Formats: sequence, C-alpha cells, structure tokens
Amino acid sequence: MPVEFLPMDGGCTCGKVRYRLLSKPLIVQCCHCRWCQRESGAAFALNAMIETDRVQPLRGRPLLETIPSFSGKGQEVARCPDCMVALWSHYAGGGATFAYVRVGTLDDPDRLPPDIHVFTASKQPWVVIPEGSRAVPAFYRRSEVWTAESLERRRIALEGAGGA
Repeated sequence: MPVEFLPMDGGCTCGKVRYRLLSKPLIVQCCHCRWCQRESGAAFALNAMIETDRVQPLRGRPLLETIPSFSGKGQEVARCPDCMVALWSHYAGGGATFAYVRVGTLDDPDRLPPDIHVFTASKQPWVVIPEGSRAVPAFYRRSEVWTAESLERRRIALEGAGGA
C-alpha cells in the first residue's frame, strides 16, 4: 500500500518566501548536464517536477525572471526578491503549468531523492551514482520512466492549460 504524501514546505534562505508542495511530485530528476552545472554552481541540479497549482504560496511572492536555457527557449525562474535564491523554474515546454522545484529549498529535502539521473554522459567524473539508481546518458521517454499516475496527472494538467 502506497504511503500517503504529507505536504512539504520550503523556502528561500532569508525566509521571505515560503511555499508548500500539496502533493508528491510527478518525478524528481537529478540533471548532470553542463548547463545545470553552470546554473546551479554545483555538480548537478535536483528538481521535483510538479503542477504549479500544487505549489501553494505560504509567505511572500517570488520574483519571476527569464533567463537563457539549454533549449534556447529560455526559462522563468522564481527567486526570492531579497536573497535571490532560486526556488523553482518554469521551462518553455510546459510553461507556467509545471514548476521544477529546487529540492534543496525544501525544509526536508531528504524526502525527495532522485527517481532518475539524466545527462550522466556529462556528469562530473567524481560523482558516483548509487548502485541500482535509474540513470541515462542523455534524456528518456516519459512513457518508459514515469508512473501511470504521473502520466495521467500530466495529461490532465496540459488539458486544463489548453495543451496537448
């Protein structure tokens, strides 16, 4: 029997912006591409993809800014207007329908380990992906990786947004 998801809270460093994830993410991806390495200033980026309407504001309002992305279509980053910590992004493919929440901004990030490691062909050579973890050299087909529940939630979200 699946464990019930308990909402998870998160926020920026200074505490001005706080949010809550109202359900479990669609997927948690650990991206090892060089773009994410540069943007995060770390060896990878760990993002929990979730419907934006399931990210509940608790305090403050993030600043939304558009920055370049690997696809060339740009991404909108939600940052604290004071400490400038990136809380989540909206990528061109899903627009404002989906938020890619920075797992490290959660109060208890240990609850969301990666479901999959992507772009491992460009990972730092000293990063060791745990044995038994799902990992791919580039990206993947959603139909082969996502759960049936997540695929259905994605379909419903896109339908509600007028997408395909």
